[in-house]
Amino acid sequence: MPSDCISYQDSGYFIPLMNDYLNQQPQLSGLYHRFPNLENFGEQLREKQADFPAAHREVLVSVLQKQYANQMVSEATKMNIKALAENSTFTVTTGHQLNLFTGPMYFLYKIITAINLAKTLKAKYPAQDFVPVYWMATEDHDFEEINHFYLRGKKIRWNTESSGPVGRHSTEGLAEVYSVFEKEIGQSTNAQFLKDLFKKAYLQHKTLTEATRFIANELFGKHGLVIIDADDVSLKKEFTPYIKEELLQQTAHREVLATIEQLKDYAIQVNPREINLFYIEDELRERIVLENGKYKVNDTKIAFTKDEILNLVEKHPEKFSPNVMLRPLYQEVILPNLCYIGGGGELAYWLELKSYFEAVKVPFPILLLRNSALIATQKQADKADKLGLSWKNLFSKTIDLVNQKTKELSDFPIDLSIQKDHLKTQFHYLHALAHKTDPSFSGAVKAQEAKQIKGLEYLEKRLLKAQKRKYEQELSRMTELQNALFPSGGLQERKANFSEFYVEFGQEMISKMIDEFDPLGNEFKVLVL
Repeated sequence: MPSDCISYQDSGYFIPLMNDYLNQQPQLSGLYHRFPNLENFGEQLREKQADFPAAHREVLVSVLQKQYANQMVSEATKMNIKALAENSTFTVTTGHQLNLFTGPMYFLYKIITAINLAKTLKAKYPAQDFVPVYWMATEDHDFEEINHFYLRGKKIRWNTESSGPVGRHSTEGLAEVYSVFEKEIGQSTNAQFLKDLFKKAYLQHKTLTEATRFIANELFGKHGLVIIDADDVSLKKEFTPYIKEELLQQTAHREVLATIEQLKDYAIQVNPREINLFYIEDELRERIVLENGKYKVNDTKIAFTKDEILNLVEKHPEKFSPNVMLRPLYQEVILPNLCYIGGGGELAYWLELKSYFEAVKVPFPILLLRNSALIATQKQADKADKLGLSWKNLFSKTIDLVNQKTKELSDFPIDLSIQKDHLKTQFHYLHALAHKTDPSFSGAVKAQEAKQIKGLEYLEKRLLKAQKRKYEQELSRMTELQNALFPSGGLQERKANFSEFYVEFGQEMISKMIDEFDPLGNEFKVLVL
C-alpha cells in the first residue's frame, strides 16, 4: 500500500466553510481577495509591491538581524533576510503558538507548506524572491494550550503558571520535563538528536521565544526559513496608526460584524470585541475596554484618558498587543506578505476580515490551507493491504468502516433493498385500490406498509449484528489499525508530536514531507515511511 492522497473535502475532517472555500462556492467570493493559484500570485505581488513602503523593509531587516544576533544562522536564511530589503522580495507566512517542543505534528506541516510555496513561486516568478516566514505567537497568553505535548499517547506537561505574554515566559523548570522526555524517548541515535535538541532549546535559552526560535531554526534553517517575533517596539511603531484607529474608531468591530452576517449559515470562529487590543507587560496581558469615556485595562486599576492613551501609543507602542482579530492586520503591515498559510479554523476567521482590511486600506493576502498528512509505517500499510483496507476506508468513521467491511466479508447480502423495493411495488397496487374505495382503507394500507418496511429494516440490523459477531476478529484488527492512525478518533496531526516519528525515521521523515507536499494541491497526503 503506497503513499497516497485524498482531497480535503473527501477526508471528512474539514468544516463546511473550508470545504465551500476550497470549492470556490460563489457565496464566499466576496470574503477573500484572490484564490490560491499560481496566476493569482502574480497579481498579488504587484499589488503588494506598489503598497509596501521601503522604510518598512529597512525596519524589518534591522529587527530580524537583531533577533538572529545570537543564533547560528544558515546561509539560506541570511540571504533571505538580506533579500527582504529589496522591493522584489516577498514573504509567505504561517503562524503558530509556542507549543512545548512544537506541540502537535501540524506545526511542521505549516512551515513545510511555507517553504515549498516559496520554492514554487520562485520557479513561476524567477525575477522575484520569496521568503518563507514563521510568525511566532509570542504575545499569546493561553498557556494551558501550549504547556504540553503528546508522545505515544502520553501527555508530557510543564507544570508552571504564566500570566503575561507566553513568549516572555522563563524556561525555568523545564529540566524536570526533560527528565521525563529523556526516559520516554529511548537511546537510539535519533533519540539522542531529539534529547540534544530539547536540552539546547529549553535548558540553554532563557525564554520560550528564544527556545522556540532555536528549535524551528534547527529543523528548518537550512531551507531558508525566517522566524519573526513581532513583540518588538520597532515593529509596533509601524503599527501605531492602526492602534490609534482601533482605539478611536473601533473599525474592526463594525466591519467584522457586518461580515459575520454574511457567514450566518456557518459556525463563526471568532467574534470581534469593541476594542481588539490588549495591554501587555511581562506578567500582564489584559483587554483594553472603553467605559464612560475612559480606557481601562480589564481586571486592573490601570486607566487612561483619551489623550493619555494616545500619548502612550506614541511613546510605548510595545505595550499594545493585537488580539486574534487585529493580529492578521499587524502581520500584513510589517511584512511584504503575499499569502497566509493556516489550518481550517484559522482561515475561517481570516474570512471574516476582508472588509476590515479594505476599510483601513491594507491589501488582503491570499489564504492558503496548509498541507495535512497522515504518517503510516510500512508495517501498517502492509497490514491494511492484508485486511483489504484502502486509505479512504481508514479515513471513514469507525461505525461506517465496520458496517461496510461486515457487508463485504459476509457470504450473503445483508442489504435488503431489493426486498424493500419489491414490497413497495406490491403496496403501490394496494394504494391504488384504496384510492378507489373507502379513504379509511388508504390509511390502513400506509400503516401496514410502514410496519412491514420497518420489519425488514429490523431484520437487516439483526443480520448485520450477527455478521459482526461472526467476523469479530477481522473487524477488531481493522479498528485497531484505524485507532493507531487516528488517535481517539481524530487526526494524528492534531495530537502526536513529531518526535514520535523522528525517533524511528529521523531526517528522512522531514525530507519526504518536503519532497512530497504540494502546497497548492489541496490534498490530504498519506506518507508511508
